Amino acid sequence: MSMKDIQAELKAPKGQYNSFGKYRYRSCEDIVEAAKPVLFKHGCHLNLSDDMVQVGERIYVKAIATVLKGDVVIGASTAFARESLDKKGMDDSQITGAASSYARKYALNGLFAIDDTKDADTNEHKAINDQEPYKRAFDSVSSLEGLKALWEGLTKEQREICADLKEAAKGRLQ
Repeated sequence: MSMKDIQAELKAPKGQYNSFGKYRYRSCEDIVEAAKPVLFKHGCHLNLSDDMVQVGERIYVKAIATVLKGDVVIGASTAFARESLDKKGMDDSQITGAASSYARKYALNGLFAIDDTKDADTNEHKAINDQEPYKRAFDSVSSLEGLKALWEGLTKEQREICADLKEAAKGRLQ
């Protein structure tokens, strides 16, 4: 039994849905739930831990995912996520929790050899490519009034492409 065997057997479905971007994705919890029965079958268990690391003025969450068989480490992976300086609508503990979940997900991706990149032939990849010409405009809007003016200047088709860019800008500006 090796990490190679566990990686080959593990299937972590994309159990979540983003209604703005209209794509499926997997969360940290999806990966953990898929891993548990495979690890149990091989007599292993998963350990997830976080550590806070300061680099300059910024705080990062360092997540470590480890597969053990008894006390023997079979595999391990580390990932980092930076806490946002300002996340409107979230208190400090929620910001740290979101960074932890993100870092843990990517530590698990590395540990279990899960490729989370978007495939070039999927709808989610097409949506991102279609949005690219508009992204800078939405990112540079500095007021809700400016966002409204930008939105009203778009055609119906452009609005469909840019709906999640609008929501992201709105969230940033509120």
